[in-house]
Amino acid sequence: MLRLLHTADVHLGARHADLGEAAAAQRERQFAAFRAAVDLAIAEKVDLFLIAGDLFDSNVQPKRSVERVAAELARLAQARIRSVLVPGTHDVYDRSSVYRAYDMAAMAGTRPAEEMVTVLTPDHPWVHLSAIDAVVHGPCFPTKRAPRSPLHDLAAVETPDATWRIGVLHTSVAIPGRTDHDDVVVTVEEIAASGLDYLALGHWHSAQVAKTKGVTYAYAGAPEPVAVDQDKAGKVLLVTLDVDKNGQHTVEVDQRVVGRTTFERREIDAGTVGSQPALVADLMKGADPDLVLDVRVIGVRPDALDLDTTEIEQELRASYLRVRVRDVSHPALTEGALPPEETIAGAFIRNVEGRIADLEATGDDMARREAEELRDVLQLGRHLLAGSEVTL
Repeated sequence: MLRLLHTADVHLGARHADLGEAAAAQRERQFAAFRAAVDLAIAEKVDLFLIAGDLFDSNVQPKRSVERVAAELARLAQARIRSVLVPGTHDVYDRSSVYRAYDMAAMAGTRPAEEMVTVLTPDHPWVHLSAIDAVVHGPCFPTKRAPRSPLHDLAAVETPDATWRIGVLHTSVAIPGRTDHDDVVVTVEEIAASGLDYLALGHWHSAQVAKTKGVTYAYAGAPEPVAVDQDKAGKVLLVTLDVDKNGQHTVEVDQRVVGRTTFERREIDAGTVGSQPALVADLMKGADPDLVLDVRVIGVRPDALDLDTTEIEQELRASYLRVRVRDVSHPALTEGALPPEETIAGAFIRNVEGRIADLEATGDDMARREAEELRDVLQLGRHLLAGSEVTL
């Protein structure tokens, strides 16, 4: 049996320009998630730790950041857990590669012959780890955009005999119309023909697992969200490879949470909101510095309700990791008796409400959007013409 931990897309050193003063804290959260992945690997006594690209957000890294990573790899080596890393598209193996500038194995205090820390490169695309009876393939390129599929003719590559054949790539699995312009792409057919037992993937930030013709392949996702809308990130994968009683290779994949960030989406009926301060007070009850809160105010908005979503976000900012409030409610139609038809107010209300009814009856998205705009027009017009008895 072979057990491994699969992670990717840590993006250490990301600038997070959109987070302002919170950017430094988010970088620390990402490193904490990487450290938590190492803790989990040690606690679970895995044999192999795989990093499927984009460990770093760019090749421009201060030495201190690389030293922190090397210290974590050293912890794994001390626990007799081997690490295999491949470059990604952010830390691509070009002339300025962080992996050219720094010898990760040496910085982790290991010797090349031990093969405790291995960085796969275009000149060193696979490694035979005899101690765990595995060959790990990680074909990559010295350019961000791949000249061909990294799985091209992989099954034909001659390597020593080993029980387990594992792949680790930073790539997109081809989806027509969606991945056509991605830098590195492989097809499901190429995965099926690879002859691998398990293919560890990076590049997509959500954890997901699939299988094709005996080959299990999976994205670990980012261990901590790189952007605050990545609500399916925050995990690593624990993978167990075994041989059943019939001699067939089996693969089990278990998702484990290592990130701290949580997400909540709330929809609030505008009809239940008494005022802006009341809404803020209600949202304050769930305050959590690790929570990304996404609020949508929906439904019909009473005339007396006036919401400034920017002000609400500012009031809540210190209570959450990130908060977004959107008001997608729409004004109510006129209640009660209408002004006489021959007045300006009466004619205006009847005309606009009639147009709204016609547009909403079509069921067309564009018509619905126009109807929502007309509701705002109606509300404003009613306020401006309030009490008007001017006859046409």
